Amino acid sequence: MSQYQHIKQAAYDANMQLPKLGLVLFTFGNVSAADRDLGVFAIKPSGVPYEELSPEKMVIVDFDGKIIEGTLRPSSDTLTHAVLYKHWEGIGGIVHTHSTYATAWAQSQRDIPIFGTTHADHNTVDIPCAPPMSDEMIQGDYEYQTGFQIMNCFEEKGLDYKEVEMVLVGNHAPFTWGKTADKAVYNSAVLETVAQMALLTEQINPQSPRLKDSLITKHYERKHGPNSYYGQ
Repeated sequence: MSQYQHIKQAAYDANMQLPKLGLVLFTFGNVSAADRDLGVFAIKPSGVPYEELSPEKMVIVDFDGKIIEGTLRPSSDTLTHAVLYKHWEGIGGIVHTHSTYATAWAQSQRDIPIFGTTHADHNTVDIPCAPPMSDEMIQGDYEYQTGFQIMNCFEEKGLDYKEVEMVLVGNHAPFTWGKTADKAVYNSAVLETVAQMALLTEQINPQSPRLKDSLITKHYERKHGPNSYYGQ
């Protein structure tokens, strides 16, 4: 058995959640799962339908994007994952989808405003949308540069990737991450739901106000604060 079997299984299980949650169509998405002690991650192979996946088909890649184990070509987004793992040491799983509502906000080049408590349960700020990449970055190593586009957005907006575990890439689509692949998938589903709610909110009332600071603090702190009391 491969020494990487645990992350192959984790990546497979997480990838199989994407179609179940309605976050992907055909092969429009991928999940990776990292083992930081080994310095590698397992990721979905490129262009393989979800019904044909198995743990054994997951590809093992290091944090420089070099294939370590596997016979299939890894996801075309592998270098984006590699860059984020290499520079953001607190994450153990990454998801990329083209889910409908989050992608629509990305194509609109807009942050998703914090309108309600569902959003505040997970973030205290608008969900950031990184600007579209420069021509120079696009014409270079595109997927590699996408990772830096995400990190640059967080630096410019003063955001902490350990607190805000999701981003939109302008004109492209969402990425989410977490301590595990399962948490990254959870964040992807939350992002899609919040994106849909925000769109409907603006349609119902284009002048909808942002959520009050007191409610933002209350809802985030009750789940994530030092005196949190949500859940068992």
